[in-house]
Amino acid sequence: MIDDFSASLGGALVTAADSNYDEVRQIWNGMHDKKPALIAQCSGVADVIASVNFARENDILVSVRGGGHNVGGSASNDGGLMIDLSQMKGIRVDLEKKTVYAQGGVTIADLDRETSVFGLVAPSGVVSTTGIAGLTLGGGLGHLRKRYGLSIDNLVSVDVVTADGQFITACEKQNSDLFWAVRGGGGNFGVVTSFQYQVYPVGPLVTLCAPFYPAEEAPKILPAWQAFMDESPDEISSTAMFWTIPPVPDFPEEAHGRRVLILLAVHSGEVEKGEQLLKPLRELSTPLVDLSTPLPWTTLQTMFDPFFPKGEQLYYFKSRYINRLDTKSIDAIVPKASNPPQPMVLIAIWHIGGAMSRVKDDATPFSGRQSNYLFSIDAIWADAAANDEVISYSREFLDDLKDFSPGGLYVNFAGLGEEGTDLVKSAYGKNYERLSVIKKKYDPGNLFRINQNIKPAE
Repeated sequence: MIDDFSASLGGALVTAADSNYDEVRQIWNGMHDKKPALIAQCSGVADVIASVNFARENDILVSVRGGGHNVGGSASNDGGLMIDLSQMKGIRVDLEKKTVYAQGGVTIADLDRETSVFGLVAPSGVVSTTGIAGLTLGGGLGHLRKRYGLSIDNLVSVDVVTADGQFITACEKQNSDLFWAVRGGGGNFGVVTSFQYQVYPVGPLVTLCAPFYPAEEAPKILPAWQAFMDESPDEISSTAMFWTIPPVPDFPEEAHGRRVLILLAVHSGEVEKGEQLLKPLRELSTPLVDLSTPLPWTTLQTMFDPFFPKGEQLYYFKSRYINRLDTKSIDAIVPKASNPPQPMVLIAIWHIGGAMSRVKDDATPFSGRQSNYLFSIDAIWADAAANDEVISYSREFLDDLKDFSPGGLYVNFAGLGEEGTDLVKSAYGKNYERLSVIKKKYDPGNLFRINQNIKPAE
């Protein structure tokens, strides 16, 4: 049976008997050491269809890897089949339509490299090693969210292999129910083998604002940042981040180990205008470090990469939408954000507004568009002995903020999905029931269930 399956593939079928098994099975989050029985390294759509059919016909647990970046480890499994799209990296820019077609194994770096040649950008994420598939299917927050919206807001069409092994294209005019569902509904509905995005002229230079203020000044800095963002144009997207300056040569030695509040902001329009508009954020106090500068879009996209290495760190990202940053919420945030259990725990407050907020709540499954902020705990550490402490800190921190939240979370930052169905229903709110009905249509047997799982309607 397995030999026949292997022979049917254009790509390799990797098992524990192969010398490269450990390398191939590794995913981004070092917390997970899953061991699938089979890894189908798909070379194209035919391999994906064969893999889906094999899993369904033999009742084999199946997971799908695009970039393998999901914090919850949903790209892999124990004892089942991993459908690995990482070899599927085809990209084509259509200059006439101003769109780009990208296969399911493409990363943000791959996509930016091809589009930037033409001075174009598809709105994506903020770490270039991230796969576009998982990023997009969960929503896709990035530096262009206020100007052009989320990744899903710029999705034109997708190609999907459904649970019955059928290959279909979904867009606004064709299989529109499926197209609605994949724009935020995750990998619940099939294997998305390619994405078509709208692209826009950006750069070649954008303006980065990145002053590092002492964390103890956060109570006065955060209200000023909020007031600035309230009046900012769509060309500016920003995230306030609590972080610890690492002991590396990129930073002054006297700043090593300092807990800081970084006002990261990006202006994607004319550089001179951007520098002038962002200047007030750099003058709220005296920064310990200021990395503000014009820089190429592709350089901006790789800035966080060194701090999120594959397989070398443990990651736990969990989130909650919150409302205004008033005195009470700031008082609840600052002490814990300033004193994490591990130094490289990043606390991110993503400002929400502009284009992403002008999309109606029911236009896509993605929730939180009308919130003011996404509060994300991006916990990063190296010692597994600290797992319980870090995860408990993260969960308790988010619980402390529930009175300031309208509810919901970003499904790409869902921790380990510990809460199961309750978490998924919270993430999708009133859109959950519609998603459940669509799930029943395209995957009634819940073949694709290693994800933030939406149960098929009864």
